Amino acid sequence: MTPTESTMEDRPTDAERYSAIHTDGLTKAYSETIAVEELDLEIETGTIYGLLGPNGAGKTTTIRLLTGLSPPTDGSARVGGVPVGDREALVDHIGYLPESPPIRGQFTGREQLEYHGQLRDMAPRKIDGRIEELRERLELDAVDDRIVTYSKGMRRKTGVIQAIMHEPSVVFLDEPTAGLDPRATRTVREVITELADNGTTVFLSTHILPIIEAVADRVGILNEGEILTEGSPEELVKCIEGDDPTLEDVFLSVTADPELET
Repeated sequence: MTPTESTMEDRPTDAERYSAIHTDGLTKAYSETIAVEELDLEIETGTIYGLLGPNGAGKTTTIRLLTGLSPPTDGSARVGGVPVGDREALVDHIGYLPESPPIRGQFTGREQLEYHGQLRDMAPRKIDGRIEELRERLELDAVDDRIVTYSKGMRRKTGVIQAIMHEPSVVFLDEPTAGLDPRATRTVREVITELADNGTTVFLSTHILPIIEAVADRVGILNEGEILTEGSPEELVKCIEGDDPTLEDVFLSVTADPELET
């Protein structure tokens, strides 16, 4: 049967087939304010992509668009080959750690993670195995205590485990090391690298630039809803004059924020 014109329009291009995240003119406007403007991304499978930007640059809005939590005003996006508008199909492919993880204080950490695994249709034995594996890796020793008693760092560990326990093909991490001590921060960095080594695509947003320098394959710097520059950390640093420039120097130069430069 000959495909209809609408079916042909919905069919992914070759670029979309082979990329984990593909956006074309992705835009989000709130009344007169444009939070994200004509965003074009092409992120290959297994890449760690670091999204940087000052407060209010549109980072969280971008993640909400890519996870299907907020509909775009214009443009399109696919994650794992699935249109972001197809939320039901999208959730099978993605994991998401927002800045404030959706965890219930009255649950124990284990109960929260079991509940999440059930929502993701994980088998009970698989849920138990992943909880043990990841809580040991992230040293969440209080997994059987109620979350209401947790510190910020313990809540963050629970959120990280929740985001990756179902082994998504693409995981979005918004400030994954917030509230963590240096040892736990290093562990999360190692876990992010291991995810990518095993073929998971990691979309990482954080203000902690050394983490991006340590793990990211590609970096995009966002300001006022637009990607100002993009490349590997090594490529971006080469564009800055001076002795031993860092990604922080690139960030300050590109965003040209006088308050940051003082």
